Amino acid sequence: MANVLIVEDNRQIVEVLKKYLTHAEYTVDAVYDGKHALEAFRNQRYDLILLDIMLPELDGYAVCREIRKVSTIPIIMITAKSEDADRILGLEIGADDYIVKPFSSKEVVARVNALLRRIQFEKVGTEPRLSCGDIVMEVETKEVTAAGNKLSLTKKEYEMLLLFVQFPKKVFTRENLLDSVWGVDYFGDPRTVDSHMKRLRAKLKASESVCHIQTIWGEGYAFEVSP
Repeated sequence: MANVLIVEDNRQIVEVLKKYLTHAEYTVDAVYDGKHALEAFRNQRYDLILLDIMLPELDGYAVCREIRKVSTIPIIMITAKSEDADRILGLEIGADDYIVKPFSSKEVVARVNALLRRIQFEKVGTEPRLSCGDIVMEVETKEVTAAGNKLSLTKKEYEMLLLFVQFPKKVFTRENLLDSVWGVDYFGDPRTVDSHMKRLRAKLKASESVCHIQTIWGEGYAFEVSP
């Protein structure tokens, strides 16, 4: 479970974001000014920061600059400013993403999901091999075997399987998979997940793997390893 710090002086916005992020199974803390943001960052381990720009004490730009001196923690800036210069400045000083008010809380959660999964993918890139059950994934060559049999996967099938192997038993909704594999800016048919899932399942079954993708009705998909 990832820990998220919200830095926002509008308490109503904080409560809405906390509700949605908690529902998405994140642990959430909140502070309401830049000074306490830095104190919280120094005293507690967080996986991501949602950072408003217009803050009392220190603004979001100053907070981001201080954090970037010592950490690469993912930062999403949230602000009422919509000018390109403000967005560019935020990104140049180290923000990873940028959302302009008014925003959809669901979009914020989707971007949090996507950014954390992207960071996870980048970490995976430093590991030469991943495995779960009888599935082995060679990260550099993208070669995948199941029960000793080589699997021929498309790019999307590979990325979906990579998520499942990293997080066995975790339930992924269709929206989770779209955000992580296709990206939060994808606006195509969400049922594309189902068609890719069907093909990936068929390939695992044909390989006689002990691993399979289970449908959790009303929730999503989870990766399971048979005894």
